[in-house]
Amino acid sequence: MVAVCDRELMNTTIAGKEVEIYISGSFYGTTLVSPDEVRLALSSAANANLTGERTVALAVEMGLVSRSACLMLGDVPHAQLFMI
Repeated sequence: MVAVCDRELMNTTIAGKEVEIYISGSFYGTTLVSPDEVRLALSSAANANLTGERTVALAVEMGLVSRSACLMLGDVPHAQLFMI
């Protein structure tokens, strides 16, 4: 499981119409990583939880998710990936 969020979202709550997510270090971790490290982790992930504009854009760029498949929580995109 890979969990990645944009750093400015850490310790915030984002909400959509029916969903609210608290972005915590206990789930997403507290280590800052580069985009290349995110790409490497996603390239071998069985599943992933991705939150934030830059984070989701990396997954879109890699062809792992389409922008239209993302859940929008306010103006923050969120995607969950499951490799079958």
